[in-house]
Formats: sequence, C-alpha cells, structure tokens
Amino acid sequence: MNEEITAKLKYLRLGGLLAHWDEYLQLAADKNFSHGHLLTHLAEEEYRLKQANARAFRRRCARLPEPWVIETFPFERQPKLNRKKLMALYDSGNYLNDHQNIIWLGGTGCGKTGLATSFLIHAMDQGYRGRYVRFAQLACSRGTSKSPR
Repeated sequence: MNEEITAKLKYLRLGGLLAHWDEYLQLAADKNFSHGHLLTHLAEEEYRLKQANARAFRRRCARLPEPWVIETFPFERQPKLNRKKLMALYDSGNYLNDHQNIIWLGGTGCGKTGLATSFLIHAMDQGYRGRYVRFAQLACSRGTSKSPR
C-alpha cells in the first residue's frame, strides 16, 4: 500500500481497512471475489470493527465495577428472586424503550451489583449509553453541582 492510500484511510478513519489491507486483497484474490463482493466484504468488516470499538468505548465510559453478565448470575443462591420475571424484563428491554429506571434493593451480597452491571451491559450492547453509579454517589452529588450563572 502506498503512502497516499494510507493517509486517505487514516483521514477517513478506516482503521480496519488500513490494518488488514493486504489480507483483504489476498482473500479477494484467493476466492476470486468480484469487485462488488470485495467492496461489500470491506464495508461489512469495517462496520463490524466500528461497532465493536463503539461498544468497547461505551463500556469504558460506563465505569462498571465488574463486567458481569446475566448468564453467569447465581440465581440458585437467590431463591427469593423470580428468575422468570427478571429474565422477561431483561430480554424485552421495555424499561429502555419506556425510559424507566430500575433500582435494586437488598442486603449486602444479594447480587445487586451483578444485576445492575448485567442490565447495563445488555443495554450498551444494544447501542445505548449508560453509567454505573452507586446510590451513595448519586445522593451526594446532587447538592454539590453548581449551576452556571
């Protein structure tokens, strides 16, 4: 690849194409891709990389204490928790569409953080942005913000 193409790909922020240029050309030659097939493949790969980068950026900005997911939540240790109802809420995502908050209440070690992070990760994987905040931080920060005059 020449310097002019490299500069243009950097300007267009096509990092995936820049990083895998030779691989894509070799793949196209090996599989006899048509021009249209090659362009489609390049667009799909760049889209996939940008989606993955955006998802990783949203996760970094969310300030998650741990990247827990619902698939690993120990429901057997929380027999009072209605797994079917919780999973229906998780799978439907209605709380996102309806702009509703979820507040987890319970004693120490009952899984509030695990549930909160898993719901937040699920939302971020669907393209939403969010941030993990403990109630104490939220309550303390309300009186300390100053409004511009």
